[in-house]
Amino acid sequence: MANERKPMMAANWKMNKLVREAEDYVARLLPRVADLTDDVDVAVFAPFTSLPTVGRMAEDSAIIAGAQNLYFEDSGAYTGEVSAPMIKDVGAGAVIVGHSERRELFGETDETVARKATRALDAGLMPIICVGETKEERDAGGMWDKVSGQVRAVMEALDSPSGDAVVFAYEPIWAIGTGETASPEDAQEAIGQIRGLLGELGGEEFARGVRILYGGSIKPANAADIMAQSDVDGGLVGGASLEADSFAELVEAARDSVSRDRDAS
Repeated sequence: MANERKPMMAANWKMNKLVREAEDYVARLLPRVADLTDDVDVAVFAPFTSLPTVGRMAEDSAIIAGAQNLYFEDSGAYTGEVSAPMIKDVGAGAVIVGHSERRELFGETDETVARKATRALDAGLMPIICVGETKEERDAGGMWDKVSGQVRAVMEALDSPSGDAVVFAYEPIWAIGTGETASPEDAQEAIGQIRGLLGELGGEEFARGVRILYGGSIKPANAADIMAQSDVDGGLVGGASLEADSFAELVEAARDSVSRDRDAS
């Protein structure tokens, strides 16, 4: 990962963990990563029920507490939704926007995702904006049409954001929860294309500064090879983040990639 962007490892618990389980996890994670956060941003995206607990426990640490979704209005008759001010109120500083499961299972459109990303930024939350293609789209040769359209929709809605305020995550949907992983070269090719498009849409300074994570079945066994790619700035981690020790190993792999870059420079 030969660049100056600080890598990020982001744990996405999805619909997992009760409050007591969240407490135990964060208590175990904090000492494991305490000496790593100067080199790696560590984020934990918890369900709304345990997000206040994670936010409280992370308050005096460098860990970023994050939500898995938000609505683009601040208040109103939107039963079941949670707003940006509510997320900030419980100590979170980031939010996942447009995860493939939100798009595929709950019908979120590119327009909806763009509105959510805009609202998150306006509220001072860091959006982790997910883009990616299905196996069918990839096999049909439509990967780039799908991914570039998702990126364009968001960038057209944002008002000249700075690169350090936004994170993108490339998640090949065919690799999520399947154990099938894009090769490090596949990840680099896709993320390199995304960075090139971000340069066209937001300028070269923005593209150099924005972090792009890989989000497809990353785990300790393959993290080092993926993190060695020049445009990969970390991971949005699902299953491998559910155990604190496993996730800490991924943070260590990201730290090691920083050390390798320093040694090579």
